[in-house]
Amino acid sequence: MNVNNVELVISAVRPEQYPETELPEFALAGRSNVGKSSFINKMIGRKSMARISSKPGKTQTLNFYKIEEDLFFVDVPGYGYAKVSKSEREAWGKMIETYITGREQLRAVVQIVDLRHPPSADDRMMYDFMKHYGIPCIIIATKADKIPKGKWDKHKKVVRETLDMEKGDPLIVFSSETGLGKDAAWQEIEKRM
Repeated sequence: MNVNNVELVISAVRPEQYPETELPEFALAGRSNVGKSSFINKMIGRKSMARISSKPGKTQTLNFYKIEEDLFFVDVPGYGYAKVSKSEREAWGKMIETYITGREQLRAVVQIVDLRHPPSADDRMMYDFMKHYGIPCIIIATKADKIPKGKWDKHKKVVRETLDMEKGDPLIVFSSETGLGKDAAWQEIEKRM
């Protein structure tokens, strides 16, 4: 997809704040500091549309990014971040669950994992949650540029096995540094629009 126009429409916490639109939406989920903002910025060809922070837990709302007039990326708070209060984590969890299970416009969840490490217990829980609710899933294994190319298949196998991925779910090796996987990710998204 050729992206020229991107707009942060709203940062929402409740369903009544979601944009009133029929455009397809793609939620971006991943543990804190996995590289969701870098993924968004690479996909839309911007340096700093989604704010990148070295401090985990920066995203605390559902951020609706309208891309062209075609779709929305919905950046959800990172999961698995221990440095926020239990009540805050529960509130984020409820907000994410309400959105993912109740939003008709949602076409898929793009779950971002770090290719360098086996998916965490939180990654597995998120993937299982989506499978339980029958929500289509695209797995993006980011930070591929940090691993020699010859080891990618081994790392992909670990991701597939750890998540116990279903056959039809795509797993895309991605690098926000080099742009590797960007076209493949757009193909998977466009297929579901």
